[in-house]
Amino acid sequence: MYLIGDVQGCDEPLARLLAEVEFSASRDRLVVLGDLVNRGPASAATLRRLMALDDAAQALLGNHDLHLLAAAAGARKPSRKDTLADVLQAPDRERLLGWLRRRPMALWEDGCLMVHAGVLPQWTAPRTLELAREVEAVLRGPGLGAFLRAMYGNHPRRWHDGLEGMDRIRMIVNALTRLRFCTADGTMDFDAKDGADAAPPGFMPWFEVPGRATASDTVAFGHWSTLGWLGRDRLLALDSGCVWGGCLTALRWHADPAQRERITVNCPQAQEPG
Repeated sequence: MYLIGDVQGCDEPLARLLAEVEFSASRDRLVVLGDLVNRGPASAATLRRLMALDDAAQALLGNHDLHLLAAAAGARKPSRKDTLADVLQAPDRERLLGWLRRRPMALWEDGCLMVHAGVLPQWTAPRTLELAREVEAVLRGPGLGAFLRAMYGNHPRRWHDGLEGMDRIRMIVNALTRLRFCTADGTMDFDAKDGADAAPPGFMPWFEVPGRATASDTVAFGHWSTLGWLGRDRLLALDSGCVWGGCLTALRWHADPAQRERITVNCPQAQEPG
């Protein structure tokens, strides 16, 4: 199995990376850790490439992917930095969007928990997957439009099991697709976007919270380009800033850290982060 960080519409580097690892849909398995689209030049081509791999490829939903669904539904206007027109104006638009809305919010495979951004310190791996399924049910159901209109917002910032309705769903989405820093009790910050050493007072990287419930699990995530590659025994950060002029990273997964292999390709295009 190969894990790949945020592609963000950089289809040409994705093609080079798959060629570099000699990826075969008949032999290999691929999981992209969210943010398939936006800011890069070829979002539609990226989606088509992953769709063509059929069951050999899976992809998580990231915040940019949800933003595309919201823009397509008229729930949110594209911003001046968005590069989503090639999907929104594509002749196969509905097929692309239909495939996207059926992607998972979290996965557990081969002993690895995979999310786009992070996991709140109170959540175990099984609980994370349960909560992800709640969001997936909404994405695939008749209430999609209402969900997308109410999805944006920073509140509530702290999880408790009694949350209901859209507050509950928004909280799950924000944790899985936007989390970088939080407090020891799981209160999230959404303003700081720099590296792990730039935590606001009282906050810390979500994976540094003492006693977090997933500390004994291997967690792989993307989303945090200013953090860059991080390869610990039980923590794997794979967003290496492809769309910002960095590189696109794949990890050949193995439960034994000594047998993992990281493969990268350079990404020449450079966008202004934001």
